[in-house]
Amino acid sequence: MTPPDPRYLATAIEVVTRAGAIQRARFGSDVRVDKKGAIDLVTEVDVEVERMCRALLGERFPDHDILAEEMGGVATAGRSHRWVFDPLDGTTNFAHGVPIFCASLALEIDGRAAVAAVYDPNRKELFTAEAGVGSWMNGRRLKVSTNATVLESMLVTGCPYNIHQKADEFLKVFGQVLKQARAIRRLGSAAIDICWVAAGRMDGFWEASLKAWDMRAAALILEEAGGRVTGMAGEQWDPYEGHILATNGVIHEEVLAILRT
Repeated sequence: MTPPDPRYLATAIEVVTRAGAIQRARFGSDVRVDKKGAIDLVTEVDVEVERMCRALLGERFPDHDILAEEMGGVATAGRSHRWVFDPLDGTTNFAHGVPIFCASLALEIDGRAAVAAVYDPNRKELFTAEAGVGSWMNGRRLKVSTNATVLESMLVTGCPYNIHQKADEFLKVFGQVLKQARAIRRLGSAAIDICWVAAGRMDGFWEASLKAWDMRAAALILEEAGGRVTGMAGEQWDPYEGHILATNGVIHEEVLAILRT
Protein backbone atom coordinates (compact mmCIF):
# COMPACT_ATOMS: atom_id res chain seq x y z
CA MET A 1 0.00 0.00 0.00
CA THR A 2 1.31 3.44 -0.93
CA PRO A 3 1.84 5.61 2.18
CA PRO A 4 -0.67 8.47 2.44
CA ASP A 5 0.29 12.03 1.57
CA PRO A 6 2.26 13.26 4.64
CA ARG A 7 0.16 16.42 4.70
CA TYR A 8 -2.82 14.35 5.82
CA LEU A 9 -1.28 13.08 9.04
CA ALA A 10 0.28 16.47 9.77
CA THR A 11 -3.15 18.06 9.41
CA ALA A 12 -4.83 15.44 11.58
CA ILE A 13 -2.25 16.04 14.30
CA GLU A 14 -2.72 19.79 14.06
CA VAL A 15 -6.50 19.51 14.38
CA VAL A 16 -6.55 17.17 17.39
CA THR A 17 -3.84 19.04 19.29
CA ARG A 18 -5.63 22.34 18.69
CA ALA A 19 -8.79 20.64 19.88
CA GLY A 20 -7.00 19.45 23.00
CA ALA A 21 -5.82 22.97 23.79
CA ILE A 22 -9.40 24.25 23.58
CA GLN A 23 -10.68 21.38 25.72
CA ARG A 24 -8.07 21.93 28.43
CA ALA A 25 -8.63 25.69 28.46
CA ARG A 26 -12.38 25.23 28.99
CA PHE A 27 -12.28 22.16 31.24
CA GLY A 28 -13.63 22.87 34.70
CA SER A 29 -15.09 26.21 33.70
CA ASP A 30 -18.72 27.23 33.41
CA VAL A 31 -19.47 25.57 30.06
CA ARG A 32 -22.95 25.43 28.57
CA VAL A 33 -24.32 21.89 28.44
CA ASP A 34 -27.35 20.88 26.37
CA LYS A 35 -29.10 17.56 25.87
CA LYS A 36 -29.37 15.62 22.62
CA GLY A 37 -31.19 12.85 24.47
CA ALA A 38 -32.07 11.85 28.02
CA ILE A 39 -28.39 11.17 28.89
CA ASP A 40 -26.66 12.23 25.64
CA LEU A 41 -24.96 15.58 26.22
CA VAL A 42 -23.38 18.23 24.02
CA THR A 43 -21.36 21.18 25.28
CA GLU A 44 -20.43 24.45 23.65
CA VAL A 45 -16.86 23.09 23.53
CA ASP A 46 -17.97 20.23 21.22
CA VAL A 47 -19.36 22.82 18.82
CA GLU A 48 -16.40 25.21 19.12
CA VAL A 49 -13.89 22.45 18.40
CA GLU A 50 -15.87 21.11 15.46
CA ARG A 51 -16.10 24.57 13.90
CA MET A 52 -12.31 24.94 14.23
CA CYS A 53 -11.79 21.59 12.52
CA ARG A 54 -14.19 22.35 9.68
CA ALA A 55 -12.58 25.72 9.05
CA LEU A 56 -9.05 24.29 8.94
CA LEU A 57 -9.94 21.31 6.76
CA GLY A 58 -12.13 23.40 4.49
CA GLU A 59 -9.30 25.84 3.86
CA ARG A 60 -6.61 23.21 3.39
CA PHE A 61 -8.60 20.54 1.51
CA PRO A 62 -11.70 22.18 0.01
CA ASP A 63 -12.46 19.14 -2.16
CA HIS A 64 -12.70 16.77 0.82
CA ASP A 65 -15.90 15.83 2.66
CA ILE A 66 -16.24 16.10 6.44
CA LEU A 67 -18.39 13.96 8.71
CA ALA A 68 -18.46 15.07 12.34
CA GLU A 69 -20.61 14.49 15.39
CA GLU A 70 -22.37 17.80 15.92
CA MET A 71 -22.99 19.06 12.38
CA GLY A 72 -23.14 15.79 10.49
CA GLY A 73 -22.08 15.57 6.87
CA VAL A 74 -22.96 13.81 3.65
CA ALA A 75 -20.97 11.97 1.01
CA THR A 76 -20.52 14.13 -2.09
CA ALA A 77 -20.64 12.30 -5.40
CA GLY A 78 -17.22 12.03 -7.00
CA ARG A 79 -15.26 12.79 -3.83
CA SER A 80 -12.88 10.08 -2.62
CA HIS A 81 -11.67 11.71 0.62
CA ARG A 82 -13.69 12.12 3.80
CA TRP A 83 -12.56 13.25 7.25
CA VAL A 84 -14.37 11.67 10.21
CA PHE A 85 -14.14 13.75 13.39
CA ASP A 86 -15.24 13.57 16.99
CA PRO A 87 -14.57 16.98 18.54
CA LEU A 88 -14.94 15.77 22.13
CA ASP A 89 -15.10 12.03 22.72
CA GLY A 90 -16.07 11.70 26.36
CA THR A 91 -18.48 14.65 26.53
CA THR A 92 -20.23 13.30 29.63
CA ASN A 93 -16.88 12.98 31.42
CA PHE A 94 -15.98 16.53 30.37
CA ALA A 95 -19.30 17.93 31.58
CA HIS A 96 -18.90 16.23 34.98
CA GLY A 97 -15.28 17.26 35.48
CA VAL A 98 -13.80 13.81 34.81
CA PRO A 99 -10.45 14.17 32.96
CA ILE A 100 -10.90 11.36 30.45
CA PHE A 101 -11.74 12.75 27.00
CA CYS A 102 -10.06 13.39 23.66
CA ALA A 103 -10.41 14.56 20.08
CA SER A 104 -10.40 11.94 17.32
CA LEU A 105 -9.87 12.42 13.58
CA ALA A 106 -9.48 9.97 10.71
CA LEU A 107 -9.26 10.40 6.95
CA GLU A 108 -10.99 7.89 4.72
CA ILE A 109 -9.80 7.49 1.13
CA ASP A 110 -12.21 5.52 -1.04
CA GLY A 111 -13.91 4.29 2.12
CA ARG A 112 -10.78 3.01 3.87
CA ALA A 113 -9.07 4.71 6.79
CA ALA A 114 -5.72 6.13 5.69
CA VAL A 115 -4.53 8.26 8.61
CA ALA A 116 -5.67 8.74 12.19
CA ALA A 117 -4.93 10.93 15.18
CA VAL A 118 -6.36 10.84 18.71
CA TYR A 119 -5.19 13.33 21.34
CA ASP A 120 -5.73 12.97 25.08
CA PRO A 121 -4.92 16.46 26.42
CA ASN A 122 -4.95 15.48 30.09
CA ARG A 123 -2.16 12.95 29.71
CA LYS A 124 -0.62 14.78 26.72
CA GLU A 125 -0.76 11.56 24.74
CA LEU A 126 -0.95 11.76 20.96
CA PHE A 127 -1.88 8.52 19.20
CA THR A 128 -1.32 8.43 15.43
CA ALA A 129 -1.43 5.93 12.58
CA GLU A 130 -0.89 5.64 8.87
CA ALA A 131 -2.38 2.70 7.00
CA GLY A 132 0.28 0.16 6.13
CA VAL A 133 2.96 2.10 8.00
CA GLY A 134 2.28 1.71 11.73
CA SER A 135 0.95 3.50 14.78
CA TRP A 136 2.62 5.51 17.53
CA MET A 137 2.03 7.23 20.84
CA ASN A 138 4.12 10.39 21.21
CA GLY A 139 6.49 8.98 18.60
CA ARG A 140 6.88 5.56 20.25
CA ARG A 141 5.79 2.59 18.15
CA LEU A 142 2.66 0.93 19.52
CA LYS A 143 2.26 -2.80 19.99
CA VAL A 144 -0.66 -4.68 21.49
CA SER A 145 -0.34 -6.93 24.54
CA THR A 146 0.47 -10.62 24.30
CA ASN A 147 -2.00 -11.83 26.94
CA ALA A 148 -3.35 -15.06 25.55
CA THR A 149 -6.55 -15.69 27.52
CA VAL A 150 -9.49 -13.65 28.75
CA LEU A 151 -8.65 -14.72 32.30
CA GLU A 152 -5.30 -12.92 31.93
CA SER A 153 -6.89 -9.87 30.34
CA MET A 154 -8.27 -6.51 31.37
CA LEU A 155 -11.12 -5.51 29.09
CA VAL A 156 -12.92 -2.21 28.65
CA THR A 157 -16.41 -1.40 27.45
CA GLY A 158 -18.97 1.37 27.17
CA CYS A 159 -22.70 1.86 27.73
CA PRO A 160 -25.00 2.95 24.90
CA TYR A 161 -27.04 6.13 25.26
CA ASN A 162 -30.18 3.98 25.19
CA ILE A 163 -28.93 1.97 28.19
CA HIS A 164 -32.13 2.68 30.10
CA GLN A 165 -34.09 0.77 27.46
CA LYS A 166 -31.48 -1.99 26.98
CA ALA A 167 -30.06 -2.41 30.47
CA ASP A 168 -30.90 -6.12 30.73
CA GLU A 169 -29.30 -6.89 27.37
CA PHE A 170 -26.16 -4.94 28.26
CA LEU A 171 -25.87 -6.44 31.74
CA LYS A 172 -26.22 -9.98 30.39
CA VAL A 173 -23.23 -9.52 28.09
CA PHE A 174 -21.28 -7.63 30.75
CA GLY A 175 -21.90 -10.41 33.25
CA GLN A 176 -20.75 -13.13 30.86
CA VAL A 177 -17.46 -11.31 30.23
CA LEU A 178 -17.03 -10.41 33.90
CA LYS A 179 -17.22 -14.08 34.91
CA GLN A 180 -14.18 -14.91 32.76
CA ALA A 181 -11.97 -11.79 32.63
CA ARG A 182 -9.36 -10.57 35.08
CA ALA A 183 -11.06 -7.16 35.14
CA ILE A 184 -13.38 -4.86 33.22
CA ARG A 185 -13.12 -1.07 33.12
CA ARG A 186 -15.49 1.68 31.93
CA LEU A 187 -13.64 4.88 31.00
CA GLY A 188 -16.25 6.84 29.06
CA SER A 189 -14.33 7.47 25.82
CA ALA A 190 -14.39 4.79 23.12
CA ALA A 191 -11.46 6.36 21.26
CA ILE A 192 -9.26 6.30 24.37
CA ASP A 193 -10.46 2.77 25.18
CA ILE A 194 -9.35 1.45 21.78
CA CYS A 195 -6.09 3.41 21.81
CA TRP A 196 -5.29 1.88 25.21
CA VAL A 197 -5.78 -1.56 23.66
CA ALA A 198 -3.31 -0.51 20.95
CA ALA A 199 -0.87 0.58 23.66
CA GLY A 200 -1.16 -2.74 25.51
CA ARG A 201 -2.80 -1.18 28.59
CA MET A 202 -6.03 -3.00 27.87
CA ASP A 203 -6.45 -6.29 26.02
CA GLY A 204 -9.86 -5.80 24.42
CA PHE A 205 -12.82 -3.48 23.98
CA TRP A 206 -16.41 -4.07 22.95
CA GLU A 207 -19.41 -1.82 22.57
CA ALA A 208 -22.73 -2.25 20.81
CA SER A 209 -23.92 1.26 20.02
CA LEU A 210 -21.38 3.71 18.62
CA LYS A 211 -21.00 6.13 15.73
CA ALA A 212 -18.22 6.11 13.14
CA TRP A 213 -16.58 9.20 14.64
CA ASP A 214 -16.27 7.43 18.00
CA MET A 215 -14.04 4.67 16.67
CA ARG A 216 -12.82 5.31 13.10
CA ALA A 217 -9.43 6.77 14.05
CA ALA A 218 -8.74 4.53 17.04
CA ALA A 219 -9.58 1.36 15.09
CA LEU A 220 -6.85 2.14 12.54
CA ILE A 221 -4.41 2.89 15.37
CA LEU A 222 -5.19 -0.51 16.90
CA GLU A 223 -4.92 -2.44 13.65
CA GLU A 224 -1.58 -0.81 12.88
CA ALA A 225 -0.41 -1.85 16.38
CA GLY A 226 -1.13 -5.48 15.53
CA GLY A 227 -4.63 -5.75 16.95
CA ARG A 228 -7.80 -7.09 15.41
CA VAL A 229 -11.13 -5.37 14.80
CA THR A 230 -14.42 -7.05 13.86
CA GLY A 231 -18.10 -6.68 14.50
CA MET A 232 -19.40 -8.20 17.72
CA ALA A 233 -20.53 -11.34 15.88
CA GLY A 234 -17.15 -11.77 14.21
CA GLU A 235 -18.15 -10.27 10.88
CA GLN A 236 -16.00 -7.81 8.94
CA TRP A 237 -16.11 -4.53 10.82
CA ASP A 238 -18.15 -1.70 9.36
CA PRO A 239 -17.68 1.60 11.25
CA TYR A 240 -21.14 2.69 10.14
CA GLU A 241 -22.91 -0.32 11.68
CA GLY A 242 -22.30 0.89 15.24
CA HIS A 243 -20.77 -2.09 17.05
CA ILE A 244 -17.21 -3.28 17.50
CA LEU A 245 -14.93 -5.82 19.10
CA ALA A 246 -11.33 -4.61 19.20
CA THR A 247 -8.65 -6.76 20.83
CA ASN A 248 -4.98 -7.66 20.88
CA GLY A 249 -5.93 -10.36 18.39
CA VAL A 250 -4.82 -13.24 20.59
CA ILE A 251 -7.98 -13.28 22.72
CA HIS A 252 -10.32 -12.27 19.92
CA GLU A 253 -11.94 -15.62 19.24
CA GLU A 254 -12.38 -16.32 22.94
CA VAL A 255 -14.12 -12.99 23.49
CA LEU A 256 -16.34 -13.61 20.46
CA ALA A 257 -17.38 -16.95 21.93
CA ILE A 258 -18.31 -15.24 25.22
CA LEU A 259 -20.27 -12.50 23.46
CA ARG A 260 -22.23 -15.16 21.56
CA THR A 261 -23.38 -16.98 24.71
